[in-house]
Amino acid sequence: MSKSKALLLSLLTASLLHAAPTHAANAAYVQEEAKPVSIFLDGRQLQTEVEPYNVNGTLLVPMRGLFEAEGAKLTWDNATKTVTAQKGNMTLVYRIGEHAASLNGKTLSVAVPGQIADGYTLIPLRFVSEAFGSTVKWDQNARTVRITSAIDAETSILWGVNLRDKPDVDKGASLSMLNAGTKVHVLQEVNASWLKVQTPDNRIGYISAKPKYTDYTSPSLAELQGDALIAYGKTFWGAPYVFGASPDQTKTFDCSSFVKRVFQDTLSIDLPRVSYEQAKVGKEVPLDQLRKGDLLFFSARDLPIGHVAIYAGNNQILHTYSKELGVHMEAFDGQWKKRFVTARRVF
Repeated sequence: MSKSKALLLSLLTASLLHAAPTHAANAAYVQEEAKPVSIFLDGRQLQTEVEPYNVNGTLLVPMRGLFEAEGAKLTWDNATKTVTAQKGNMTLVYRIGEHAASLNGKTLSVAVPGQIADGYTLIPLRFVSEAFGSTVKWDQNARTVRITSAIDAETSILWGVNLRDKPDVDKGASLSMLNAGTKVHVLQEVNASWLKVQTPDNRIGYISAKPKYTDYTSPSLAELQGDALIAYGKTFWGAPYVFGASPDQTKTFDCSSFVKRVFQDTLSIDLPRVSYEQAKVGKEVPLDQLRKGDLLFFSARDLPIGHVAIYAGNNQILHTYSKELGVHMEAFDGQWKKRFVTARRVF
């Protein structure tokens, strides 16, 4: 091989070797840019109809999915291409393509305007979320947007309670102690015993739903807890009646020791020992508004109040008074209607 050919081959080889890293770097860059963007709202991934559009570093996403995920009620004026979103006491009005929007009558600047593309109405994600009070963070490495909603902490902790990672005392770990006076937002009524909540610092976990721990109430939770009371009371079906039975055991009951045990074990409600004292707890409710778990009181043994039963729904009562029957359920009629004195609600 001549010296000139050898020199040419050497230069060509060096050129290829020098170009290879650059090509690899470009390929890696393209691959990174092609990686889809993930969007999470309060830890839950949002699935958008189309991939977010990146316009000069601003992500545009389909309008309806984002507004509804943020908990806003949406109306759309197709003639003017104007969206109105209502969330609580906030009203956001925005016309697609413009650089300004209105929030409760106050003008807000929109750096990158919304647009209509491929049949989708797209709006700037950060602008909408922050307008509704949410916090938006971008994770470059994971190419992930994390939105944290502003919460309405409507529920007060009444008694120190553990925030747990699972709705289970035995299997769940304690994340922290929530002290009395702390405010939380209830995300879900898991069952009669547990609430899924969000704290003001945006931690999500589970706390006891028992009445002593929070001031949270709802008809649906009351129904769950009423069902739980009746179901637990039925586990003692047929347990013998003994007047003056000790409340520290479950082999025998009288009417008030039975009620005391069921409420203590199910909802941690500590009722007085005797029926006429139990009748002073909670608030009075009329018969036409009874719900499961309400207490019914009756005259007995020449006493104005000498018997107590738990209302079980469908005009049935769960109680004990008979050595022959023990704990049982029967209709709330006949002698019970005649001897009825008052009904009390304690949760």
